[in-house]
Amino acid sequence: MSKVLIVDDEKRMLDLIALYLRPQHYTCTKALGAKEALSYIEKETYDLVLLDIMMPEMDGWELCQEIRKLSDVPIIMVTAREEKEDVIKGLKLGADDYITKPFNEDELIARMEALLRRRTPSNVIEIDGLTWDESKFELTYKKQPIKLTPKEFTMIGYLIKHPEQVFEREKLIDLIWGFESATGGRTVDSHVRNIRDKVRQAGFPIDDYFKTVWGVGYKWVNPMNSKQ
Repeated sequence: MSKVLIVDDEKRMLDLIALYLRPQHYTCTKALGAKEALSYIEKETYDLVLLDIMMPEMDGWELCQEIRKLSDVPIIMVTAREEKEDVIKGLKLGADDYITKPFNEDELIARMEALLRRRTPSNVIEIDGLTWDESKFELTYKKQPIKLTPKEFTMIGYLIKHPEQVFEREKLIDLIWGFESATGGRTVDSHVRNIRDKVRQAGFPIDDYFKTVWGVGYKWVNPMNSKQ
């Protein structure tokens, strides 16, 4: 689930965009103006920013420059202004795309998805600040590394890459230790316990995602869809 920061000086517009995005499985944070947006950016990691241009005190162009000092998060400028010079100015200041009001809901979502695809390699999975990077063999939360053993890293990777799929203990043994391994179910349980402890200590709510299916095995879930 991707985290989106929506920035506008009109509460009605913030609510409307969030209403569009939430059914598409985006987690939305609404910032009423530039100062509030900067306070969020300084504390949290986002996958994408939707940024209005015409705001009092600090406009979207200036805010875009400030964001670029802190983050390389993708930015889509959202505005009623559609002059070519404004588009060029926004892109030169660090924006990644541009859409004008009133916009089509499907077009906005398509532009967001295209940006996110370009920004996230297939071997990198990000979930609410937790990033599993296969190429770097690294698990991080809010860019802070979580030290896992190779088998712990591989195990959580299988689960993250196959959400809602139940992995029996025997299946995890085959995948991680190999078919000929004499490893037992208790070893799997021990690895699961270590993963949960390490990720929990980092601050990520692992227990909302990493679920035990009693008597069977384990699975990774989306808390928005899970009633467990």
